[in-house]
Amino acid sequence: MTKIKLGLIFLMAFSSSWALAEQKFGGGADMARLLELETVMQSPATYTDKTITVTGVIKEVCHKKGCWMELSAGDDFDNLIVKVRDGDMVFPISARGKVAFATGVLTASQLDVERTRAYLAHRAEENNLEFDPASVIEGMTLYRLKPTGVTIAGK
Repeated sequence: MTKIKLGLIFLMAFSSSWALAEQKFGGGADMARLLELETVMQSPATYTDKTITVTGVIKEVCHKKGCWMELSAGDDFDNLIVKVRDGDMVFPISARGKVAFATGVLTASQLDVERTRAYLAHRAEENNLEFDPASVIEGMTLYRLKPTGVTIAGK
């Protein structure tokens, strides 16, 4: 075999095994605290201000700095934003569709109507979606997980 063919075989084997590897941020998730995200989102106030680990499918990742990702809690619940300070962890856009495990403190912020409109308008703009501010008639509670460790499962 020529050196070029051997090099290509090595490159293909290395890249496919790398794509299958899990990715850890901040040392990875603490699996001893694992809860299904659906369980947490059924009664999020129960878990507020506590350190937990949740798991869910990554629906979206911040396109600008990778500073947040949105985990799906299933069709019956709101999704959960996992948010870090810019640069603390950088979640890759390629993680969309993968399963993530995130350990951190669940926080709650009560938004009035105007802040809810601003938040939803911002999210719609980031995701290139239409948004009608008049559709918001009451404030919302925004739950976020501030992670200390995240593990993204490989495929």
